[in-house]
Amino acid sequence: MNVKEFEKKEKNTAELTVLVDAGEFEAAVQRAYLKDRNRIQIPGFRKGKAPRKMIESIYGAGVFYEDAVEAVAPEALDAGIREKELETVGRPSIVDFNIGDDKTLTLKFLVSLYPEVKLEGYKGIAAPKMAVRVTKKDVDREIERVRERNARIEAVERKAGNGDIVNIDFEGFVDGKAFDGGKGEGHDLELGSGTFIPGFEEQLVGKSAGEDCEVNVTFPEAYTPELAKKDATFKVHVNEVKAKELPALDDEFAKDVSEFDTLDEYTASVKEELSAHKREEAQKGFEEVVFSRLTDKVEAEIPDAMVEEHLDQMISNFRYNLAQQGMQLEQYFSMMGMDVAAFRNDMRSTAEKQIKLDLAFEHIAKVEDFPVSDEDVEQEYQRLADEYHMKAEEVKRAVTADSVKTGLKLERARKLVLDTAVAEKKEKKAGEKSETEAEE
Repeated sequence: MNVKEFEKKEKNTAELTVLVDAGEFEAAVQRAYLKDRNRIQIPGFRKGKAPRKMIESIYGAGVFYEDAVEAVAPEALDAGIREKELETVGRPSIVDFNIGDDKTLTLKFLVSLYPEVKLEGYKGIAAPKMAVRVTKKDVDREIERVRERNARIEAVERKAGNGDIVNIDFEGFVDGKAFDGGKGEGHDLELGSGTFIPGFEEQLVGKSAGEDCEVNVTFPEAYTPELAKKDATFKVHVNEVKAKELPALDDEFAKDVSEFDTLDEYTASVKEELSAHKREEAQKGFEEVVFSRLTDKVEAEIPDAMVEEHLDQMISNFRYNLAQQGMQLEQYFSMMGMDVAAFRNDMRSTAEKQIKLDLAFEHIAKVEDFPVSDEDVEQEYQRLADEYHMKAEEVKRAVTADSVKTGLKLERARKLVLDTAVAEKKEKKAGEKSETEAEE
């Protein structure tokens, strides 16, 4: 087998024409005959015993050619790729084949080539980084949320007000007729929470336990089609009015909700937790912008096959994650009113960006030529073993040392980009308070 022709096409694809000599093709035809003869019945012969010449004389000389071509194609493709030293992606396809008078086989493949990457300026990428500021209001708001979670709910003998919880029975009517899903019993509703139809909760303010009333609302436009923008009347019976009793903000509260003995210590810990969370958010946002700007610097022609392959993997991962939550991918699509084609189309831009980012890290790792020692590989094996609760020897059987080395080099490329990135300082806008002023 040898390459007759190699021609590059658009979008980083190429046509690779490989010649299979007559002897090799004849051997493939013979194998096809031996495989297929049991399916062919010839009068005068037991099934599977008809000679090849007899079958060819009846069905034509090329009766076994298609199976023979299919059988010899992978080997011919591999030989052509090795000869031209190509790095391909995706699934190559046969676009044409021809059998000559001398019984040689000419196969023409369409292959997608791994992109060549041009990348400059991957060090010192500038990106904005959110300032980490935790104000007294932030701390108070978080502590108040904890108080809300630890509040006691008790029935009260008074009219309901905002923030109270009313237990209600209700039934909704449109044009005097009850509608599906408009009835409920023993439902707890916090007034002012905004969980019911706009205007519903406000009309229950001032009502008392045992009281019956009518609530008139208009369904919003963004509602189920059969009810959107329609006027409705709900008949409501108030079973009970309950109020939240928040715990006192003192040392006892701190002991109940934390490991600290005093309110001051607890308050300081809340501030530190909020600061750590904001630092993490700021770093994550910074990294996203840095990597986005890195991909903008990548010059590469990405073949469609590479994008499709990445989309296949994304869908596979998404299917697995849904299954972990007890849902099938088809169920999700049905709920969202979409199909696989629409999902792939929506995710295409994300796939292309991720491919560019991966190509950037590969290019940087190749240019920088990071050294990876045997000790580095052993440490990574142990880290993986600890992470997946396995023995290091089990990880070694599952992951090759070359894969580990490649992974370490890519991680070092990622780290290099981030370590050299520059956080841009935002200019203080007129009227904007400084961190100290905001804290005060």
